[in-house]
Amino acid sequence: MATTDIEVPDVGSQLSDSGSSGKKRKHEEEEEDIAKQIGMDQTPSLPQQPELPEFNLTSASRSSQDKESPRENDRASSPGWQTVERPRKKTKRVPKAESKNYPAIGFSHDARLQTYVKLNDLQSLVLYILADGPSPQFVSVRHRPQIRKVVVLMVPGLEMDMFYKQRQDNREMEDSRRDRDRRDRNYEPDDIYPKRLRPEKLSTSLQPWADMFEHIWPVKTPGDDKFGRMHSPFHTMLTAPAPKTKEEKDWKKNRKGVAPAKEPQGWKNTRVPIPEFIHPTEVLLENEYTLHPAIYADEDDKAALAEHRQSNGVSEDHGWVDTIVKSFEDGTAPEEEIESGSITAGREVLAMDCEMCMTGETEFSLTRISLVSWDGTVVLDELVKPAKPITNYLTQYSGITEQMLEPVTTTLQDIQKRLLEILHPRTVLLGHSLNSDLNAIKITHPYIIDTAVIYPHPRGPPLKSSLKWLAQKYLNREVQKGHGTVGAGAGHDSVEDARTVLDLVKQKCEKGKDWGTNEAQGENIFKRVARAGVKYKSQGGSAIPDPTSGKSSAMIDWGEPKKGPGAAANFPIGCTSDEEIMDGVIRAVKGDADGKEIPGGGVDFVWARFRELEALKGWWNNNKAIAAEAAAKDAAVEANGDVEMSSVSKGKEFPDSTEPAGVIPSNSLPVPEQLAASKSVSDAAADLTNRITKIYESLPPCTAFIVYSGSGDPREMSRLQAMNATFKREFKIKKWDKLSVKWTDTEEQALRQAVKVARSGVGFICVK
Repeated sequence: MATTDIEVPDVGSQLSDSGSSGKKRKHEEEEEDIAKQIGMDQTPSLPQQPELPEFNLTSASRSSQDKESPRENDRASSPGWQTVERPRKKTKRVPKAESKNYPAIGFSHDARLQTYVKLNDLQSLVLYILADGPSPQFVSVRHRPQIRKVVVLMVPGLEMDMFYKQRQDNREMEDSRRDRDRRDRNYEPDDIYPKRLRPEKLSTSLQPWADMFEHIWPVKTPGDDKFGRMHSPFHTMLTAPAPKTKEEKDWKKNRKGVAPAKEPQGWKNTRVPIPEFIHPTEVLLENEYTLHPAIYADEDDKAALAEHRQSNGVSEDHGWVDTIVKSFEDGTAPEEEIESGSITAGREVLAMDCEMCMTGETEFSLTRISLVSWDGTVVLDELVKPAKPITNYLTQYSGITEQMLEPVTTTLQDIQKRLLEILHPRTVLLGHSLNSDLNAIKITHPYIIDTAVIYPHPRGPPLKSSLKWLAQKYLNREVQKGHGTVGAGAGHDSVEDARTVLDLVKQKCEKGKDWGTNEAQGENIFKRVARAGVKYKSQGGSAIPDPTSGKSSAMIDWGEPKKGPGAAANFPIGCTSDEEIMDGVIRAVKGDADGKEIPGGGVDFVWARFRELEALKGWWNNNKAIAAEAAAKDAAVEANGDVEMSSVSKGKEFPDSTEPAGVIPSNSLPVPEQLAASKSVSDAAADLTNRITKIYESLPPCTAFIVYSGSGDPREMSRLQAMNATFKREFKIKKWDKLSVKWTDTEEQALRQAVKVARSGVGFICVK
């Protein structure tokens, strides 16, 4: 019997064309047509089962961009088949302001705050809205998925007294202080709750703030009132905490030693050759190094350096020597001499450590020097007899005793000659606070790597982490265990310390430049937003974090933000005035008109900082000078293994200084002097209000807007910190009646009060 193939009709198109009343008739007509084609007297063979049409669940716009599979191409070319697509789900419209779905961030009067809102809480609010942060407890966030953008402004110089005047009833204040002391608490309940902004109680220039924000929040900056410290408000906001590991939780519970360093989420090792860590001139100057002539190429610069060294008693006439390096470029090895992937890059690497004794009130002299090569071999380990009589052997720190030095005949000049033979143009010298060692030896070398610099203190300069602390944290190693004992082998071992320095540098080379910095302690907030940023359904997303399409960000700041935390932002924008800051924020929010750099619609997260008010109040320039002075004078010798003392005596585990508030990051520009002469503080506050108002008006609906000061007035705290550092330095080497400053309980209490003032900031929160 003959067979005939049956052509299956386009059922989908026929069903779509037929109405409900004509379905039966159309079906009968189709059966008649088929019967005519195959003949009634023929028995048709079973038809081949056609493949069912696949339903494309992606939108039409996306499917047109994606590559079609060969199977789909075959279907598209076959007659009678069509692809049925689900229509793309449109982004929900922005709710109207009066709608119940409109987002809001508000304070609940039923909430019972137990302590101040901290700067970390504001960061948590940002991460809760944008990424994977926990829900904040101090505010209620309603309809979070509807929030489209977050804009955060840091404005140092804003104070509570500008907006909210406290009652000045002396009796009331005195009773409050007594109650506070009796309960041993640092605040009253009214101190920690937000204050309502009322336009009629604000000056005319500040009334727009009440139109934007409902409350002004007291915000506490991280720090330590007891020990007179305030942590950096700049890094607090821009460094998100890394998730705690089990080891860290166990350590916090048991409090045993230093919490070990761990790799942040998403960390990737990046090998870096040794030459990339060699410090440039400005870093050496900031850390009080005496410069080698080869640092400069210009003859005029070399002459100026020679004159400077002569006037400061660090020239050849004063017993100093320079290693034999004619030009800085002499240290670079030719490419053909460098092995592929070599970390040392054709250089010889030596780690140095020295021990000192005292030969005067403020004079420290060399008693032992050790050099260790890249493979750990001891190149030099010598005891040295100072030329002057020793007044204090510092045995508890140096391990050097009178009996050890009695038979020694090696002099400082002998060591200098040896070093001139050992240190050649391709030698890179490593050390911890190496400037104090080189000062004791009276020698200069142009190629320096200091572990106190490449592993910065978590709270920033002028603090420096001790070598003992770094070894515990990054190498899981206990060094300098002889501290506090007397006799041979007590104190530090310079060979052990040099090897520790060597291992810290090796680890840095293997892991990358960010290892051991704030980036490794936490996670840059811009990276966190890009990695874990959530796009909710109301924003055209799926409410599921997608690492390939995180939220975009911009950082707008004075100077070059791309050299600091802003390097992780999609769009770092450097400025030289607050007016440029305002324009940069508006640009980042809206995007460029042509979309060539910042795409239309702008970015999801914007952080910016205004600085003119801070400068005009004297918080910027004065504090920068105080910070430098405090860093230079801080030579405290009180061991706790946390903070490195200054270059006076090296003090590998001596604290103590605190971070002067508002220390200016290196990526900032100086404020033009004419600014202070052209404006008053009230004019600057009015200009600031106008700029923030313009930014607010430019924000699209459903944008979270946060403004915070970062800190309070830091000037008195900085002054007392510098005074305390001077006292600690002199107290160890002078009698009480010879001290230039006295530090008693009165000054101690004054410092604690000044720290409280410095840590008292303000914040504003709203949704446009």
